[in-house]
Amino acid sequence: MTFARSKIFMACILAAGLGLTACSNSTNNDKKQELTASAPATGEASTLTERNAEQRLASTLEKHFKTAGISAKITDIKATEVPNLYWVSLEGMSAVYVTSDGKYLIQGDVIRLGDKQLHNVSENLQAGINNKLFAELKPADLLVYPAKGKAKHVVYVFTDVSCPYCHKFHEQMDEMNAKGIEVRYIAWPRGEQHMPAMEAIWCSADRRSAFDQAISGAQISAEKCENPVQNQYQMGLKMGVNGTPAIYNSAGTYLGGYLSTSELLNRLKSVSYTHLTLPTICSV
Repeated sequence: MTFARSKIFMACILAAGLGLTACSNSTNNDKKQELTASAPATGEASTLTERNAEQRLASTLEKHFKTAGISAKITDIKATEVPNLYWVSLEGMSAVYVTSDGKYLIQGDVIRLGDKQLHNVSENLQAGINNKLFAELKPADLLVYPAKGKAKHVVYVFTDVSCPYCHKFHEQMDEMNAKGIEVRYIAWPRGEQHMPAMEAIWCSADRRSAFDQAISGAQISAEKCENPVQNQYQMGLKMGVNGTPAIYNSAGTYLGGYLSTSELLNRLKSVSYTHLTLPTICSV
């Protein structure tokens, strides 16, 4: 498994032949549908004209990717609120924006101005995909810290026991749980060297105790077992995770990197959110 995250723009700059490596979830390949000129978009277009436009764009992009030596599978294309700008989901990596003629590919956020609060154009589009991925997770594959009493909020957090900001986030677990926040950890080792530690935690008989001990600096050892760590890492790549902690609400909306309990509660209560402030994370 390759942990170095390949970037589309790198493949475009480098000579053809240096292909883009995409980490895919082999357990879900039969559920995924590649968007091609002959296959309809997985996102439901409102009209036949829109579907045709999406399929033409998919065909154009496939040709451009092939010419540039980029190995990328298009899984979904959706029109955005920006004229002639489409949002393209790629298997195993972050989504990108593409112009309607297929000539220009844009990485990053597109922000709508004009209101008091800034609006990320792709937020709802990406959140929809994230929500489906969360729904496919098996409860037994997660590391869950339930809320005390009735849960008011549920958050999914990509974490790595080697990340200092993940330690800082975990230190406030009791406070978050007391405030009605259920935390569901997803394993996301930031490098191949961190994979054994995360697998040892997920293979422990008492996963929560093992994680707590590891956060405190203990070395965790456990017999190897079948575990979801690699698949969860690949899932994070598809969602655009590039550091830890990465926090999402239950609807799939990205809330930020490290957040204090009060900051997290404020984000959870407010649907509107901007990515313009840099998240506090441990990067890859």
